[in-house]
Amino acid sequence: MDVIYNLIQITLGSMTILLVVALGGLLSERSGVTNIALEGIMIFGAFLGIWSIQGFEVYPYTPMTQFAIFIVTFSIGLIIGYYILLLIQKWILKKEQPTKFKDLFTKENSKFNLFFVLGVAFVIGLLLFFILNANPMGKTLILLMGLGVAGVMGGLYAMIHAYAAIHLKSNQIISATALNLFAPALAIFTRRVITQGGQQIKFNSNFIIQKVPLLGDIPVLGDLFFKRVYLSFYVGLVILLIVAFVINKTRFGLRLKACGENPHAADSLGINIYKLRFKAVTLSGVLAGMGGVMFVTTFSNEFNVTVAGFGFLAIAVLIFGNWRPSRILMAALFFGFMRTIASSYSSIGFLRDLALPGQIYDMIPYVATLVVLMFASKNSRAPKALGQVYDQGKR
Repeated sequence: MDVIYNLIQITLGSMTILLVVALGGLLSERSGVTNIALEGIMIFGAFLGIWSIQGFEVYPYTPMTQFAIFIVTFSIGLIIGYYILLLIQKWILKKEQPTKFKDLFTKENSKFNLFFVLGVAFVIGLLLFFILNANPMGKTLILLMGLGVAGVMGGLYAMIHAYAAIHLKSNQIISATALNLFAPALAIFTRRVITQGGQQIKFNSNFIIQKVPLLGDIPVLGDLFFKRVYLSFYVGLVILLIVAFVINKTRFGLRLKACGENPHAADSLGINIYKLRFKAVTLSGVLAGMGGVMFVTTFSNEFNVTVAGFGFLAIAVLIFGNWRPSRILMAALFFGFMRTIASSYSSIGFLRDLALPGQIYDMIPYVATLVVLMFASKNSRAPKALGQVYDQGKR
């Protein structure tokens, strides 16, 4: 029974990585931009995220680690500042206020809005920075900070693809492939030049939750989901709920779908296609970067410039899940199970007795990908404008 529990927990670890990265791909492709750069973004995010985790484990923090902390806290401040601005524009401006106050926060006054958001971000970021820098971090906070660094840097890296594919109207496959090729080379070069060391980045923290209080005592379910579970599993479930809500229940999600189905019709309704697609690709980079850190912290104690093809498997999960969050969850569970068989066949009695070469089992996830896509692709329905370069002048 312990073997079964162990296999299920390993499956959940693989599933979480595929789920988060595939949801990132979902945001990009729902907007109409193909993003096969998920593999490269995962590597880039894992490189900087794990490097940050290594720094967070040593207190007092070095200047570089403090800079990483400020990146995360300033990014949190940007998000808070942006939503404060939206609240001001939505609620306060509806009331009777002096004309100058109204003029300051109008959407047309973009420069003031930008400085307002940056000012709020700087104040909040600085406050959070001093709080986090005051004491050593616990392992939960270390992982969350590592995910934050990876998300921010993954989003910035994805902006290269967004700018090339959306504003320069380049071929989306070629620009994404360039990111896939550039990421591992950049990671190796940067690591060796700055630290004069090898390409590996080791860390000591163990991000497994031994037992969740109360919930871990539930029969069967407690052993499966609340004992010896990767912390990233719960982070992945939260991301799933957020993305599903955004896609299905918000105005942003509705506009995202419109951009991927018929961008010219959406443009005629006043939606800025370029801006919305740029946001979607950036968000896909955020989730892919976080997925890279989840991969390393789940399967290893060091970054070694590889994510074992999980970025490409996530694309298969996205297609098999038919570009829907709920189906992507089921697809991620299936592919996660295939990955578990490949990595843990020696603990499964009848597979071990077959005495087949290990390379055969290593092929299982990728063979399953080909077989599943042969049948699933016939019934899948991709966004109609997926991969098409949008030109506002053409109708």
